[in-house]
Amino acid sequence: MSLQEEVLKTAQLAHSAARKAAVLPMTLKEKILVRTAKKLRDRRSVLQEANSRDLEEGSAKGLSAAMMDRLTLSDKVIDQTAAGLEEIAAFPDPVGEIVRMWTRPNGIRVGRMRIPLGVIGIIYESRPNVTADAAALCIKAGNSVILRGGSEAVNSNEAIVAIFKEVLFENGVDQDIVNLLPTTDREAILYMLQLEELIDLIIPRGGEELIRFVAQNSRIPVIKHYKGVCHLYVDADADLEMAVKLAINSKVQRPGVCNAMETLLVHRSVADKFLPVITEELVTAGVKLRGCERSRNIVQTMQAATEEDWYAEYLDLVLAVRIVDDIEMAIDHIAQYGSLHTESIVTKSYTAAQRFLKEVNSSSVIVNASTRMSDGYVYGLGAEVGISTTKIHAYGPMGVEDLTTTKFIVLGDGQIRE
Repeated sequence: MSLQEEVLKTAQLAHSAARKAAVLPMTLKEKILVRTAKKLRDRRSVLQEANSRDLEEGSAKGLSAAMMDRLTLSDKVIDQTAAGLEEIAAFPDPVGEIVRMWTRPNGIRVGRMRIPLGVIGIIYESRPNVTADAAALCIKAGNSVILRGGSEAVNSNEAIVAIFKEVLFENGVDQDIVNLLPTTDREAILYMLQLEELIDLIIPRGGEELIRFVAQNSRIPVIKHYKGVCHLYVDADADLEMAVKLAINSKVQRPGVCNAMETLLVHRSVADKFLPVITEELVTAGVKLRGCERSRNIVQTMQAATEEDWYAEYLDLVLAVRIVDDIEMAIDHIAQYGSLHTESIVTKSYTAAQRFLKEVNSSSVIVNASTRMSDGYVYGLGAEVGISTTKIHAYGPMGVEDLTTTKFIVLGDGQIRE
């Protein structure tokens, strides 16, 4: 079978299975997800053995520290993934929900009913936990899913999908509701992106190069975010002790993820006091700083920032620092250089917080908390299938409801069009 035939067959099987996924009873979906979560925990040694092969190959290929971090199925990642599946299982079933209903003058009742999107294609790199998260969310939302993970995680992804398929089979459900594309050849992506009659939505997750490749080549609608250039702004009225804690967490806790802070903005009135303290903490944590001229006048050890640094998603222990005159300048900076992902303000001022919330246009806007809070699991979505910065049809971390749409339903008693 040729590569193109393999991709087409997978899409056809998923398309056929989508009709069955759409009508799965709520209790059966819950049972499948809870059982899968249990097997993920019970078989962690099997998962980690498969993952170890991926890690060994990744190390031999010279994958970056950020990529290796995303690739690792630690006990914590497995436990959190399983807990996420259980949380998704407990959510109300979105399929069939009547979102709104109204009566027209002629007596017909018009409403909107929530329905699955159909077949979701997920194209992603490195993170094998995405395999479980995406499959679970798609099952709960009544969709079938085609997963195309990167070659660096092939063993981990196969092990996770095998568990899903086993549970689906045990419950008498079509196993093709969850499919892993049986090849890691990049040409397969191109074939997949042309199957607009079989696949309803594409969600790419990974580096900017991959996401732009998908967006430029797809005939299927794509929900995406290119990168996460996230900002933390320390306002004039900030609690500086809190600001230090939030800045350290935002940058250092996991620097290789898209919700890590990449630029620190500091109000000029607190810069003299704040910058020396945060610099010492960041440098101790191994962070390299690139500052504007005013920042370097206070902390001479900073490397000079260039225009490119304000646009940069480092995904590493590197941070750009800029002093701003006021909140308006901070908001203007974010509007010019941000990526619509996540921005946070540290302030005790209600007025400043409200202005930041209203005027910053990113998909997550945070007051007095780390940028690392921008996450589907943290937000109570159980997990996320991706993060959208495209506004249509979803914006921010995407959970179960974001994998549905609504159709019109009309209830009449004999009305005709005059």
